[in-house]
Amino acid sequence: MRWMVEKDLVVPMRDGVELVADVHLPDGRGPFPALLQRVPYNRESWRIVNFALDIGRAQRAGYAVVVQDARGRFGSGGTFTPFLDEQADGEDTIAWVASQPWCDGRVGMVGGSYAGLAQWAAARARPPALRAIAPFVATDDWFDGWIYQNGVFELGFNLLWSLRNIAPVEAARRSPSSFGSVLAANDHIAELYDRLPLGDIPELTEFAPFYREWLQEATPGGRWGGGPIAADTTTPALTIGGWYDVFQRGTLGSFARLNGTPRRLIMGPWAHGVYGGVYADRSFGVGSDADVEDITRAQLRWFDRWVKGEDNGVERDAPLQLFVMGADYWRGEDAWPPSDAVETVLFLHSEGSANSAAGDGTLSRDAPRDELVDTYTYDPRSPVPTIGGATFLQGLQIASNAGPRDQRVVEMRSDVLCYTSEALDAPVEVVGPVSAVLFVSSDAPDTDFVVTVTDVSPDGHSRIVTSGVVRARYRDSRSSPALLVQGRIYELAVDLGGTAHVFRPGHRIRVHVTSGSFPRFEPNPQTGALGAESADVQAATNRLHHDALHPSSLVLQVVERSETTERLAG
Repeated sequence: MRWMVEKDLVVPMRDGVELVADVHLPDGRGPFPALLQRVPYNRESWRIVNFALDIGRAQRAGYAVVVQDARGRFGSGGTFTPFLDEQADGEDTIAWVASQPWCDGRVGMVGGSYAGLAQWAAARARPPALRAIAPFVATDDWFDGWIYQNGVFELGFNLLWSLRNIAPVEAARRSPSSFGSVLAANDHIAELYDRLPLGDIPELTEFAPFYREWLQEATPGGRWGGGPIAADTTTPALTIGGWYDVFQRGTLGSFARLNGTPRRLIMGPWAHGVYGGVYADRSFGVGSDADVEDITRAQLRWFDRWVKGEDNGVERDAPLQLFVMGADYWRGEDAWPPSDAVETVLFLHSEGSANSAAGDGTLSRDAPRDELVDTYTYDPRSPVPTIGGATFLQGLQIASNAGPRDQRVVEMRSDVLCYTSEALDAPVEVVGPVSAVLFVSSDAPDTDFVVTVTDVSPDGHSRIVTSGVVRARYRDSRSSPALLVQGRIYELAVDLGGTAHVFRPGHRIRVHVTSGSFPRFEPNPQTGALGAESADVQAATNRLHHDALHPSSLVLQVVERSETTERLAG
């Protein structure tokens, strides 16, 4: 086949700014349906443009593939401000693509990470030529799915992304003499996580000014608090993500928010940049590899149906294709959570000394009765370290890569409360959202609570399954924060994302509760101020209550599948 690439095509935006794109044309006379990818990471990087879709295979399937630099990035004009221009620029670019002589007027969108969010933004405008999207490891909510999680700034990911992906290009474009200082800051990024106030990073102030703005806008409704997008779209959407991806919550949430439009969800045992299912502490086997599941084939099948209009049976596919961890196989499901999932509540118990895994904390279906409380002192100057989970911290010289990492180092600390079930005599298969209800009090005006679920194997490994965080001041409302009254007991709901995971017989389910995970989340100063405002911090004495009036608990969606039982038996 002879493929042709037309490079440096100028695409005018409604405000006069010109963006640049390349189009990869298939063999033949055309016109062709087109797939559009909009990226801030350089349209000419073969690694970037093939991140979520194999362009060669798309060309062989008869698609023209358009790759465009986002506004203000690489070849495109204007100023890059994350997220805010993506709806208008996406809408204008789709109209331009549909009008080209090599395009038959039908357009789909592809791409992962930021390019996935750009798809959601464009779809919100409902451009008539846009027939389908396929966001990969992405979120539809930049405020509470990228910048923050339940009111807590995603420090690790946002600092890494801003300093490594955005600032160097901006420095090279605008102030080449400053390029060396930006690279030097990248070499010392682990030290920058400790800096207070959090926004006191000159390289970002100059070349990624949005970073400080993100820190200063902790409540929705302003420049950055746009809210989720998927509910406003009608475009058929194939959403693809990973159980340990930094955008796990956003992937699951966007699928759930789609209403009345064709949709499909694929979730693998992947993290951001880890698509082979192999981690330092766990391998999910050959079938966990993204190439085996064949992400490109799934996308092309989706686009053949909704862009080309082929009757290929997509509607008859299971709406969810999930990799079930623990049993380690792919399975179709009908809904999220599955229609036959049973909500199962496990209560937190202790004799008042649940501190660390060596304490007396237990987890069971028995409702608590005695008036007992566990107490710990949390000091943000000695934070609990991030070890694994659904985060993105690769490349740092700290123990915090994503995935099912062993939590035993964390669970040795006295500021981590641990509650562990008895060894299971039968498998417990959890498929769906995971949440916790905590009854807490504190002597500080504000603090955070991080809840983590782990799978404890008979050999003692305690591997993270999923986790979540909540900031106490946002317990009632993100838009109307309220500080704590010392000693008063509050009920907090904690969103732990979701999972498809089997706790095998002989294993134990563990929940641990603490008040930080650093550097994934910004440390709460616990003074009533925000980390963007002040360098002052203080220790807090926090209490977790578990009695008949305050039944702190973990809430799981449990299913029974004969296929899982057979696999475990085999």
